[in-house]
Amino acid sequence: MKLLKTLTLVMLALVGRSQTKSPIVASDLMKIVTTNNIQISPDGHKAITVVVRKAVKNENEYYYTKQLYLLDLEGKNEPLQLTFGERNDGQPQWSPDCKQIAFTRTDGDKSQIWLLPLIGGEAHVLTKAEHGASNPRWSPDGKQILFSSSIPIYSIEGKTPWIYERPERAQGDEPNFKNMKAHEKKKVKNSPDGSLADVRAWLAKNASERNPRVLNRQNLQGELNLQPDEKFSHLFLIDAEGGDKTIQLTEGFQSFTNADWSPDGKNIICDSRATTLHPDRERDSEIWIIDVTSRQQKQLLHWDGYSSRNPSFSPDGLSILFHANTTNGRFYSQSIIATVSATGEKPALLTSALNRDAGHSVWSADSKAVYFTAQTDGDIPLYSIPAKGGTISKLIGNDSSINDFDLKGNHMVYALTETKNPWEIYSYALNEKTEKQITKFNEGWLSEKQISMPKEYWLTRPDGTKVEYWVMDPIGKKEGTKYPTILNIHGGPSAMWGPGIFSMWHEYQLESSWGYGLVYCNPRGSGGYGDKFKRANFKDWGTSPANDILASLDEAVKNNSWIDKDDLFVEGGSYAGYMVAWIVGHDNRFKAANAQRGVYDLTTFMGEGNAWRLVPDHFGGYPWDKGTQKLLDANSPYSFVNNINTPLLIIHGDQDLRTGVIQSEMLYKSLKILNKPVEYIRYPKEGHELTRSGNPGRMMDHMLRVIEFFERYAKHPN
Repeated sequence: MKLLKTLTLVMLALVGRSQTKSPIVASDLMKIVTTNNIQISPDGHKAITVVVRKAVKNENEYYYTKQLYLLDLEGKNEPLQLTFGERNDGQPQWSPDCKQIAFTRTDGDKSQIWLLPLIGGEAHVLTKAEHGASNPRWSPDGKQILFSSSIPIYSIEGKTPWIYERPERAQGDEPNFKNMKAHEKKKVKNSPDGSLADVRAWLAKNASERNPRVLNRQNLQGELNLQPDEKFSHLFLIDAEGGDKTIQLTEGFQSFTNADWSPDGKNIICDSRATTLHPDRERDSEIWIIDVTSRQQKQLLHWDGYSSRNPSFSPDGLSILFHANTTNGRFYSQSIIATVSATGEKPALLTSALNRDAGHSVWSADSKAVYFTAQTDGDIPLYSIPAKGGTISKLIGNDSSINDFDLKGNHMVYALTETKNPWEIYSYALNEKTEKQITKFNEGWLSEKQISMPKEYWLTRPDGTKVEYWVMDPIGKKEGTKYPTILNIHGGPSAMWGPGIFSMWHEYQLESSWGYGLVYCNPRGSGGYGDKFKRANFKDWGTSPANDILASLDEAVKNNSWIDKDDLFVEGGSYAGYMVAWIVGHDNRFKAANAQRGVYDLTTFMGEGNAWRLVPDHFGGYPWDKGTQKLLDANSPYSFVNNINTPLLIIHGDQDLRTGVIQSEMLYKSLKILNKPVEYIRYPKEGHELTRSGNPGRMMDHMLRVIEFFERYAKHPN
């Protein structure tokens, strides 16, 4: 009887504890820890990662810290923080003897390579590159470090800008970069009152100081600012023991990216492209190889019909792994993992049968297999495939996403997102097929929180297209009670959502905690469902994807009696901002709507946004091409602005150059003229990544403004 009483008291205590769990709140955003750049040590005993936290000095000064942590893969020690302070440290790389870490540290807008000894001593800077240094890679013998630096065109070979003295022209009145010879500085006065040469020198000086910005290039928009100058990524070597001697391996008007060493240290593999086109017009890359001793560089693989990137040598040095994308329908094409011999012969596709976008890939230690991630049906699992081709096997990932991973020997270390936990690091033993959690960065604060779990559904559209969607209950849901519900739409348009997609974790849980149900889906055009599905919105951004989305909502209402069909809301950003405006221009069922960072007039978008290539790639032409303008108008939400009656909250960042701000102003001003219910929010210092990596204070403000706007119209149960 005493034992029974004791067990009863324990159960009551556990029940009481579960009842005291609190809902997610906006400031929980500040508690979420993420990681990236996982690197296992060469001996396989430890790993290093970058830990990202959000911090605040006062109520107006929010920022991020990125610091290095050491992980013990043998389970004897807790994660150890290696760097401290208000730092932005990243891209860590182990030295071959496991005694040092090379990493980047950012100061202002430039980063340099630093070295951190693990046997004692402080981190110290290694490079002093004028234009910054990034992507360190140790040579196999540990004596040198390879790094890259992005060089502005006016700094190449110390020559002057060519903006006033033009070199030989290629097609389209563009500089011929293959044959381009930068102009030597001439002995001129640099005066506004002299000869034409003097005036040109004076104007060039002003332009080099960005006063004014002189724009001659096609891709004039960056992410946050205009970018008047082309930059070329070049490769350098520096002695790992320090010293001022830096060797520049590549030069000229051609970028060399994603570089790494051959196992014998004699060569460097990378992707690049020699072209007569202006770099803004060049969209493809090839595999290149550089002889370290002679510095001679040459194309190793040109594969007709494919753009090749991210090469890496197999551990035995006999093969090269890379990613290939077909050049036929670039924005729609799947990223496929491929191999080629070390001499550049017999390229072969490995993962085309999977028909999914392949992500990060790593060789096995014996060079016999390849491990990779791929977006699949709302998840991002981890797969393996024999290096010579064969059966693809899924190792990890159900209702979750592998965000990053590394592999050494029998050890695999990866970062995982699940609904129950936004981000932790785990290890996986390949031989034993056993999993072990390494970090508990988020578990502590999450243990006291109520979490809403998604339910998965599928529906079949009239044309046979299968669409996956999910439904999340509001926190505290009671049987027999109706609840307001938000239809949340993803961007891209080729993005993919699911239970393991980190970007929406906090927003979904916050909205659920405010008493809203949630419905989200992956309509046609989304990634993760194969090539045909991804291409199914070609020349059709509005009607068919919107019908998929609304059909998912209709099915969710049928399958969940608690959803109040008369208390519905809709929101989304980027392409989803477009989709929100499209839907409320064609459907009046929603009590209120939020369109953020969106595209509303496709012709304006082609000139205004840096993602303008979506227009010709997704609609088959330019506004001046016959028939294309009519198609763009028919697919532009702005064409239907007079039909919008739903109260609309429009949100944009002041410096968002991916989609541009003018269209949001057009939509807002037009709705005001039409005397429709609309409100407009503009965030200073923010670009297109506002909701994912924007200032944490403004991220919270953004989420709460949407909820507050919906609260004006929602009829929550008593």
